[in-house]
Amino acid sequence: MLAPSFEEEVDRYHLAVPEITRGNPGAVKDLYSRLDDVTLANPFGGIARGWAQVEARLDQASRQFQDGEMLGFDTITSYTARDTAYLVETEHFRARLESAAAPEEFALRVTSIFRREEGYWKLVHRHADPAAQPQSRRSFAQPASH
Repeated sequence: MLAPSFEEEVDRYHLAVPEITRGNPGAVKDLYSRLDDVTLANPFGGIARGWAQVEARLDQASRQFQDGEMLGFDTITSYTARDTAYLVETEHFRARLESAAAPEEFALRVTSIFRREEGYWKLVHRHADPAAQPQSRRSFAQPASH
């Protein structure tokens, strides 16, 4: 069997991502490289580095959501080279956060980087944050909470 093309991997990625909002991190975990340089920066803060940290952060993220429904992906751009590719998108979904009574709609600005490993595309970095809409300069001046 031939290894999937990058376009086929993006289709698989788009099927896996909504599973996090349904409490299931397994599908996204299957996409990740297991090498020590993998990273994940998600809306819950910080940057996880290395498979053990990334796996724990994916588990944590999946526990935050319930009853998720993907509303769509707006692909801004993607690029593929011989062994590296990236994808810049806005992800739109609806989900209920932890103990919230009703679902909310979310839009995440997402950059995903893939690398070819043994002929297969593997996710090596994902950065998702809620800043899908333009932010005011004032919002950048707010001190970070520690």
